[in-house]
Amino acid sequence: MKVTVDIDCSPEELRTFFGLPDVQPMQQAMMKEIEDRMKANLAAMDPETMVNTWLPQGMQNWDQMQKAFWGQFNAAGQAGQGGKPGKKSDKD
Repeated sequence: MKVTVDIDCSPEELRTFFGLPDVQPMQQAMMKEIEDRMKANLAAMDPETMVNTWLPQGMQNWDQMQKAFWGQFNAAGQAGQGGKPGKKSDKD
């Protein structure tokens, strides 16, 4: 014998029937907190703020950053020619 029972009720009615707490106010409070934090963090997405955050204080000058990049490129080029980074090879 097979018995099928269909119950048509809302989630709130089912929670009340089983005696479970209503968590909707807590969910709304948490969503409000998340929304406020996301709005506050949107200011950090400003390009100037991101650059200032990511780069060390001494590297915020573009000229210094360019020199650092060229130094790395030169060191990698010398290492690829058989020399040690930072030293002139015998071929030069």
